Amino acid sequence: MSVSEPDIRITVLGSGTSSGVPTLGCHCAVCRSGDERDKRLRPSILIRCAGLSLVVDTTPDFRQQALRAGIDRVDAVLYTHSHADHILGLDDVRPLNFKQRAAIPVFGSEDTIADIRRVFRYAFDASAAESAVPQIEVRTFGEAPFDVLGLPVTPLRLNHGRSTVFGFRLGAAAYLTDHSEIPEETMARLQGLDVLFLDALRHRPHPTHSTVAQSLATVAALKPARAFFTHISHDLAHADTQASLPPGVHLAYDGLEIAVPADGLPAA
Repeated sequence: MSVSEPDIRITVLGSGTSSGVPTLGCHCAVCRSGDERDKRLRPSILIRCAGLSLVVDTTPDFRQQALRAGIDRVDAVLYTHSHADHILGLDDVRPLNFKQRAAIPVFGSEDTIADIRRVFRYAFDASAAESAVPQIEVRTFGEAPFDVLGLPVTPLRLNHGRSTVFGFRLGAAAYLTDHSEIPEETMARLQGLDVLFLDALRHRPHPTHSTVAQSLATVAALKPARAFFTHISHDLAHADTQASLPPGVHLAYDGLEIAVPADGLPAA
């Protein structure tokens, strides 16, 4: 099966930073905004392709995100890294285990899977379980392309400050979150894209995240047909920021749905 055949449909489950927006204890204009696009859960996407539903990261908001997006099946989870805002919703796959009557494959780097085993130790110790635990099958990947239930996925190594995290490319779509720098070898894997998601935390520099200006420079270098900025803090008001962006570049928002047609060209 090739992702070049069926369309890829992406739903943004969360477009916010690690604390979400509104941010607890904050009364800034964005946190008090009435614009629904300024309400941002933690960063994650749903990918539907070839009859499969893949989730990238299970955030602490995963239950809320899944209910809002009408997710009733998850065939696999891809993990970018093991920070709390990307893994802590894993326990919420339990009802899907019951419905699907199967374990769910989860894919991550060796470091990420090691952390998941540590944080969710109870899920891997059958002798200690007294109640339902998430039923998962862990699978590791390196920097080579790998197969997810018949779909070829290209991992994209990224620098997140001093840490290494991964983005993913499926066909003409790529999702990169939580990065401060994109290595040259990863840039080479990002040519010819229809849709590119990039971290764009805020305008001010940050040691572990890309800024709006840095991500605009990445867009200029790669020239995807469409770019979407995500992992957005409460520093950026959606309407004002969107008005300042060039054509073809958009702020993502929770609930946004994007189609990536088989021919790699934007949908009409």
